[in-house]
Amino acid sequence: VGHAVLAINGAEVNGRFTADGKDVLEFLSNPANYPVSIRFGRHRLSSNEKLMLASMFHSLFAIGSQLSPEVGSSGIEMLETDTFKLHCFQTLTGIKFVVLADPRQAGIDALLRKIYEIYSDFALKNPFYSLEMPIRCELFDQNLKLALEVAEKAGPFGPGS
Repeated sequence: VGHAVLAINGAEVNGRFTADGKDVLEFLSNPANYPVSIRFGRHRLSSNEKLMLASMFHSLFAIGSQLSPEVGSSGIEMLETDTFKLHCFQTLTGIKFVVLADPRQAGIDALLRKIYEIYSDFALKNPFYSLEMPIRCELFDQNLKLALEVAEKAGPFGPGS
């Protein structure tokens, strides 16, 4: 419940169809297509849902930095629950990178620094990118996916645990 098919044999799935227009249910009902690799996950958020969650986190981050007993606190760095950990990396310019991960996942700090490096290389150096706008750069997307796949393959008890 709450999960959806995200990819079949590496091809992205959007709703009921793959990126190349194949019907997922028809593909899965054909025995000739097996063995098959299916990636499950949470459904993708719309742009409005992403903006709403980001503004909610920004408010919590500000409240956390004001309520902290530590003078000059930078805000929330990690929020831990029994089912996930929320990690936040704030750059010197105030940009926040947020990652939700399994509580046992190791190496998230390194992943956040890698995401910042990818952002610096492919978004900030892109003359067509405007600050505080969605990043629409294929190289950024490709490198971000690669970094996430490497982190995912490291597993919940990867290096640094």
